[in-house]
Amino acid sequence: MQQTLTEQSHTGLWRSLELWKKILIGMVLGVIVGAIMGPDAEVLKPIGTLFINAIKMLIVPLVFCSLVVGVTSMQDTRKMGRIGLKSVFLYLGTTAVAISIGLGLGTILTPGEGVNMVAEAAAPAAQEAPTLIQTLLNMVPKNPINALSSGNILQIIVFALGLGIALTLCGEKADPAVKVFESMAEGMYKLTELVMKFAPYGIFGLMAWVAGKYGLDILMPLIKVIAAVYIGCIIHVLVSYTGLISVLGRLSPVPYLKGLINPASVAFTTTSSSGTLPATIKAAREELGVSKGISSFVLPLGATINMDGTALYQGVCALFVAQAFGVDLAFSDYLLIIMTSTLASIGTAGVPGAGLIMLSLVLTTVGLPMEGLAIVAGIDRILDMARTSVNVCGDLMVATLVGRSENELDHSIYNKEARAVSPSTA
Repeated sequence: MQQTLTEQSHTGLWRSLELWKKILIGMVLGVIVGAIMGPDAEVLKPIGTLFINAIKMLIVPLVFCSLVVGVTSMQDTRKMGRIGLKSVFLYLGTTAVAISIGLGLGTILTPGEGVNMVAEAAAPAAQEAPTLIQTLLNMVPKNPINALSSGNILQIIVFALGLGIALTLCGEKADPAVKVFESMAEGMYKLTELVMKFAPYGIFGLMAWVAGKYGLDILMPLIKVIAAVYIGCIIHVLVSYTGLISVLGRLSPVPYLKGLINPASVAFTTTSSSGTLPATIKAAREELGVSKGISSFVLPLGATINMDGTALYQGVCALFVAQAFGVDLAFSDYLLIIMTSTLASIGTAGVPGAGLIMLSLVLTTVGLPMEGLAIVAGIDRILDMARTSVNVCGDLMVATLVGRSENELDHSIYNKEARAVSPSTA
């Protein structure tokens, strides 16, 4: 009887924990179990794979329905264009800042010095990133159904925006269709909530697999590269993002930092900005007070074109390769890396393995040996965790600033933590 009561007590304690605490526990336990089991931790990977598959299941219908509802809820196509311009400007601007931080840290920490870059195996062939013209042409789907079935996010966004604008222009005649999409969106939000309850277990399986597979043997030789990327990511979030929240938004950055904990945790383990989208939308609305219209439009757009963390990673890795092979880069090369990574982020964001694709593009552009790509690929998963988390944090920052500028930020929700600490200041 006492054992049953104890089990019930533990179950109740677990259920009462906030999601981010459960995720943190899952991550820590996964690392411990993976370190103990080593390569045998591969048996736990299916738990994480199941979680990732469930997240992927949500992406296409969630993005499509959210965008249609987001556009129709605005009732003003000029407003949509204004919000789109603000979002793209912020996304590209912070991407340029991120890669500059990466180049700066690569110069200071010199991660390539003393690293043996002699590749025993052939380096992977450089993957051609789409040109700007190709990207623009490929954004319009020839077959919307095919775009939905294949998960082409850029094409899905264009089709959803077009359909949303058309429904808005139709007026009352489109009300039945709009209600259908609103109902579908609500259904997807509820399904997202159910899937997220499985997050701590899926993350446990993923972290156990990563810790067991890579271990310290692969981390130690490239520890300076990993350190530079992680330090840069922290600086970008704590300085760049909070600075913009404070200066442009005239908001306290503390609620923003608290609100990004859940989605950043999911992004860290799933390494997918699109896969984290359900958690990002939930955090934007419930933790930061961003309106449904703004969050449904800005966040799916950010999951597609915002690659701050990946751009920062380009800067560190480009200098790592240059230093390891003894190649001196001129100031013009630094500018070329910044421009290439910033513009390429739009065209390669929806491509699987976008980080390595962008890196191959950068290395080719400045004439660095492609063998460096093979070495960096060995720790890509470790780096991908940090850069994806930054991408998601950037999405939330832009959504918050755009919501603030459009007077669609619920300050009572955004400042609820501040009021809880100091009721007299409410």
